[in-house]
Amino acid sequence: MMRHPNMKMAIVEKENALAMHQTMHNSGVVHAGIYYTPGSMKAKLCVEGLKLSYEYFCKNNIPHKKVGKLIVAQNPAQVKRIDDLFDRGTKNNVPDLQIVEKDCISKYEPKCQGEKALWSPWTGIVDWAVVCRAFANDFQRMGGEIFLNFEVTGFAETTESRGQSQLAPISVQSKNRCIPTRYVLTCAGLHSDRLAAMTGCDPSPRIVPFRGEYLLLNDSKKHLCTTNVYPVPDPRFPFLGVHFTPRINGDIWLGPNAVLAFAREGYSWFHINLRDCIEMAKFPGLYKLCWRYFVPGCKEVLKSIFYPLAVRDLQKFIPEVSYRDVKRGPAGVRAQALDKTGKLVDDFVFDGGTGKIGSRVVHCRNAPSPAATSSMAIAKFIADKLEKDFKF
Repeated sequence: MMRHPNMKMAIVEKENALAMHQTMHNSGVVHAGIYYTPGSMKAKLCVEGLKLSYEYFCKNNIPHKKVGKLIVAQNPAQVKRIDDLFDRGTKNNVPDLQIVEKDCISKYEPKCQGEKALWSPWTGIVDWAVVCRAFANDFQRMGGEIFLNFEVTGFAETTESRGQSQLAPISVQSKNRCIPTRYVLTCAGLHSDRLAAMTGCDPSPRIVPFRGEYLLLNDSKKHLCTTNVYPVPDPRFPFLGVHFTPRINGDIWLGPNAVLAFAREGYSWFHINLRDCIEMAKFPGLYKLCWRYFVPGCKEVLKSIFYPLAVRDLQKFIPEVSYRDVKRGPAGVRAQALDKTGKLVDDFVFDGGTGKIGSRVVHCRNAPSPAATSSMAIAKFIADKLEKDFKF
């Protein structure tokens, strides 16, 4: 809207409000860009998005805090990876990274223990659903329209203007209505592969839902944690592991785990969607993934059922936490893109369809964490791509 103020734009949303899924249910962390492969889209867009996000928060009076993050090593192998992470973060231009030796860890988090740590002062917290609603208000103020309760069921070329020099509008269809448009961008998260398939794209990468379940630290123990405390990521496994995450409302989230969900919007073991389960059962990549991570996957399931087991991992960092100090908390579902070989697709993925309609559609097929932090940088990247592909 800012680049093309005369262009009519609209957003269609499946739910009756914005930010109902990944945006509302994520950890609320503003990431600094430490983990990602130097030169990758993730690394570039996260560091750029970090600065743009803080500028936007301040400009729009959105509550946020730069509480920082400690990545804490617990053994000699992890100590070596701390040095590697520092090198990677430096290459990514992450601001103000510091190595913290064992005796100084308590200066950053008084109750935390470890052998060595990496301190990221620019890591922060915010409610990303609040940020999303601010984006929406800006969009509408500039003349954009938002259509809620609009679940896309297909795309079709209309007969209007066919045979003339102008492009025939694409009809974006739902069950009860349709909207004509010249170009389409999809950012459908948990359903991104389905929308891509509607325009002739390869079904792969397939979205496989993984639920991340959090524990909540009791009010009487919230003083134990004032910053984000993360483990050193294990390169053998795809997810970061459980960590301490302060929330902007004062809560402390502990987790998450990572378990396969039985629905794309399955926020508990009892949320089961037959269509989603059948799709997963037919996808060979999922079997290969499950076989590759069978043992750690079983451990994650056990921790989900018996949450005191997850507390043992947390006690490595802050020993004063006990299972009596926590209770079950919220959960989110990660839209994990998975290829046919069972490998997790780690970077952002953009795709276009086939035919007359597909050539006028761009799909954002994979936007994993740190997508929220990167959102404003992703928006700039997509705007550049649309101008180039569609020749605005």
